[in-house]
Amino acid sequence: MVSATIPKSHNPHLLSSSSPIQTRVVERNFTPGKAMEIDLTPKLPQKVCGGDGGSYHAWCPNELPMLREGNIGAAKLALEKNGFALPRYSDSAKVAYVLQGSGVAGIVLPEKEEKVLAIKKGDAIALPFGVVTWWYNKEDTELVVLLLGDTSKAHKAGTFTDFFLTGSNGIFTGFSTEFVCRAWDVDEETAKALVTKQSGTGIVKLDGSIKMPEPKKEHRDGMALNCEEAPLDVDIKGGGCVVVLNTRNLPLVGEVGLGADLVRIYGKSMCSPGFSCDSALQVTYIVKGSGRVQVVGVDGKRKLETTVKAGNLFIVPRFFVVSKIADDTGMEWFSIITTPDPIFTHLAGKTSVWKALSPEVLQAAFNVTPEIENKFRSKRTSDAIFFAPPS
Repeated sequence: MVSATIPKSHNPHLLSSSSPIQTRVVERNFTPGKAMEIDLTPKLPQKVCGGDGGSYHAWCPNELPMLREGNIGAAKLALEKNGFALPRYSDSAKVAYVLQGSGVAGIVLPEKEEKVLAIKKGDAIALPFGVVTWWYNKEDTELVVLLLGDTSKAHKAGTFTDFFLTGSNGIFTGFSTEFVCRAWDVDEETAKALVTKQSGTGIVKLDGSIKMPEPKKEHRDGMALNCEEAPLDVDIKGGGCVVVLNTRNLPLVGEVGLGADLVRIYGKSMCSPGFSCDSALQVTYIVKGSGRVQVVGVDGKRKLETTVKAGNLFIVPRFFVVSKIADDTGMEWFSIITTPDPIFTHLAGKTSVWKALSPEVLQAAFNVTPEIENKFRSKRTSDAIFFAPPS
C-alpha cells in the first residue's frame, strides 16, 4: 500500500478551490458537431455549508466544466464528532467512498426497510435513485465521505441537489399545517413540533447522550465493499494494484449505472496510457500522494499536463487517453466510470493493443523497419497496466 505523509496542519480532502495547482497545458476539446473550450485542470471543492456538526463541499461546474459536459456530480461530506447529516434523498444516483474515519450510515431503498451500516475508510457504497440516507460520526476522528455520481436526470447538470426530510429547509416546512396533520394523522401541536423543532440545516451536532441505531453486520451484505480489504483484481510487483468495483462484487452498482476502482501505484511507477473503449467518462479523485498526469485527445493533441495531489479531482473525456506517473511517495486514486462494467484498452504493456496487431501492420503503421518493429514488440512482454520505475 502506498504511504504518503500528510502534514497534520491540514486535511487534503477538505482543501478549498483557491489552493494552487501547477498546470502547464490546457487546449481545445472537440465534441461532435461543436467545438468548445474545456478546461481539464484538476480542481478542489468549494465549501457549500457547515457548522459545529460538520460541512459539505462540492465541485462547481463553472470551475470544472467537464462536470456539466459529462453530467457528473462530485461532493464531499465531512462530519465532526457527533455530527449528524440529516435524512435526505437526492436527484442523482451516486457512489460514496469513505476517505477518512469511521461512522454509521443509514440507507433506505425505495419500499425497503432501513439498513444501518458501520462504515470505515476504504468503504464504497452504491446509492441508487430514490434512496434516503443519513450519516453519523460518533468518533473523535473526522468522517469524510466522497460522493461521485450521475446528474443526467438532475435538476442541474453537474450538481447534486438534496431534498431534506427534516430541518429548517425540510420538505414539510413547505406544506401547510393542515396538509401535515392529514398526512401524518397527528394534531396541530404535534405537527408544528415535528416541522419546526429541528432548526438545523443539513448537518447538525447531536448531544453526546443521544443514542443512535447500532449498525448490523448483515446490513453490509450487498450494500458496501471495502476496497482496501477486497481481493486485488490486478497486482503488479513494484508497479501497483487495483480493486475494481462492478456488478460482480457489488451488484447494486448496476442500479446506479456506475463502475469504480481504487488504484495504487508505487513510487515513480507508471500507469499505462489507456482509454475507456465503451464511451465512458473517467472521474478521478486523488486520495494520497502526488504525481504527474498527461491526457491526449483528438488529433494527438495533449489536452492536459499537470501535477496532481491529494484532494484534486479531474475528469477524462470519452475516448481520451490518460497516463500517470507517481512521485517518490506513490499515488492512490479513486475513480468512477460512467458504466457499471467498464472496459479499458491499454496502449502499453503485455495486454496492449500493440501486442495483438500483426508485425506487418505495425511496420506499415509506424513506417519503420522490421528490426525496429521487433525491438518495439519485444519490450513490455511481462508488464501489464502498471510499470515499475527503471532500475
